[in-house]
Amino acid sequence: MGRTKKLLIVIAAVVGLAIILLLALPSTYYMRRALVHLKPKIDQFTIFENRIVEAGLPQPWPTATDYGTCRIDERYRDRFEELETVAFLIIRDDSLLFEQYWDGYGPASYSNSFSMAKSIVSMMVGAAIADGYVKGTDQPVADFLPWIEVFDGRVMTIEDLLTMSAGIRWDEGYSGIISPTTKAYYGKDLRGQVAGLKQVSRPGYRTVYQSGVTQMLGQILSQATGKTLSEYASQKLWIPIGAEYDALWSLDHPGGMEKAYCCFNSNARDFARFGKLMLQRGSWNGKELVPQWYMDKAMAPATWLLSEYGDSPNVNYGYQFWILERDGMQIPYMRGILGQYVFALPEYNAVIVRLGRKRSEVRTDQNYPDDIDTWLDAGLEILTAGAN
Repeated sequence: MGRTKKLLIVIAAVVGLAIILLLALPSTYYMRRALVHLKPKIDQFTIFENRIVEAGLPQPWPTATDYGTCRIDERYRDRFEELETVAFLIIRDDSLLFEQYWDGYGPASYSNSFSMAKSIVSMMVGAAIADGYVKGTDQPVADFLPWIEVFDGRVMTIEDLLTMSAGIRWDEGYSGIISPTTKAYYGKDLRGQVAGLKQVSRPGYRTVYQSGVTQMLGQILSQATGKTLSEYASQKLWIPIGAEYDALWSLDHPGGMEKAYCCFNSNARDFARFGKLMLQRGSWNGKELVPQWYMDKAMAPATWLLSEYGDSPNVNYGYQFWILERDGMQIPYMRGILGQYVFALPEYNAVIVRLGRKRSEVRTDQNYPDDIDTWLDAGLEILTAGAN
């Protein structure tokens, strides 16, 4: 064996040993879990500790008179299967018009919300303002997280967190094993991770999508209310909207903190209830759960900010809600990384829910994943057929 080959073998052995020693460190626990479980999956709540978001008296959706008479058009079926859809559901006029499930899923099957949880956290912030736990969207973040300092003459506010314009250092990459998002998902110390966040740009200037910002909101809610996120969500949202099943909110460790930016596990029928809250601008059957003024701001783009891409105004993100324009309609919606969606369509008094394992990597000219067009096209055809 030549000297060069021997040297390469020694180097490879040393590097391999170094990697093994690195992964053995307590601080790299999340890396070990990431290597075992790889990318996040919709049914992965079983590998985490979970806190129950208790339901109360169930309010099942009544079925529409034309329930079961509509079908997904053949033109869309390949796309539904290609992106591994597990649930597609439509609520019209507070009644269940259509639902279909795939791959063993059904009305009671749990699926991870992923980033749809961000919109849930936003509604909880609105409720906390109404309850007096938070003074308002202009309250300084430093009132709750005292290590957050003035940056470039600007105080970071709750609204800066809601609009993803906090200016913190956070790489939203999902595939990198050392990214902070991977650490937040597979790690076990969210409070410590939040405490280590640093500001790198002026807040209230540009929208930059960062899961760490929502985790900051989650910690603020917990501190302000004196309750866990699951307890407060149950009290202010889940029980009042008549959820049929308890939800599960995944934690960073046993007895720890909810992954506020993701990991609210429920089913299509109960996720649709958030769509009704969106349609009714924070009310549920006449009872205000989230202030109407707050929901109006949450579901409208924060156009005073620059977009994440370029120097044009932000036109597609509000208070942790996404917004798109289509056929003269402004559609607010909740969105998760693997194609979890709840769309509110005021013009139809309807909600469309899609859950699945994949979403498209292709973006439209409004910079949203183009699989959204499939779900909306298919849903609108069913709504139109039902209306006729």
